[in-house]
Amino acid sequence: MLEKDPTSPVSPLAPFPPLPPTESRTRAPEFYGFVAWSSTSLLFALYLLWALLPDQCILALGLTWYPNREWAVLLPAYSIVLVLLTYFTYFALALAGTPAFSDLSTITADSKALFPPPDAPSPYLGHARPNAIPEMYDIPIGLVNRVAYGSRALPDTNVCQDR
Repeated sequence: MLEKDPTSPVSPLAPFPPLPPTESRTRAPEFYGFVAWSSTSLLFALYLLWALLPDQCILALGLTWYPNREWAVLLPAYSIVLVLLTYFTYFALALAGTPAFSDLSTITADSKALFPPPDAPSPYLGHARPNAIPEMYDIPIGLVNRVAYGSRALPDTNVCQDR
């Protein structure tokens, strides 16, 4: 007979007492993080030197070619415009994917909506019979509007009309 590890009384699958953590942990993420941080800092320092030092100092360092200084302003400006366009694009895609207010899916978008079968008599009048317990259905929005607001037409609210 094989002997198993004792289990917890709460969960029969979890060993009790808990197993100690394994020591096969790697330190690679620490090294990757340090390399990313140091290379980003170095590139930012080079960017600041390129943007702020006069031409004589850069030429004295032995560099014979470097990008035009206008790119020191254009790169951050283009980056901000790119971020704003990204937000605008995602906002526009969300608006394009949203159904119109008049669409029926904005009212009954769930799969749990329960409407009466179309060939049955109106189950919404079942409460009018004495001692009746009507079937339970969702009420269509058209019926709700008819009961709440009536079937009359809305009054004309044109303020520019002559009286």
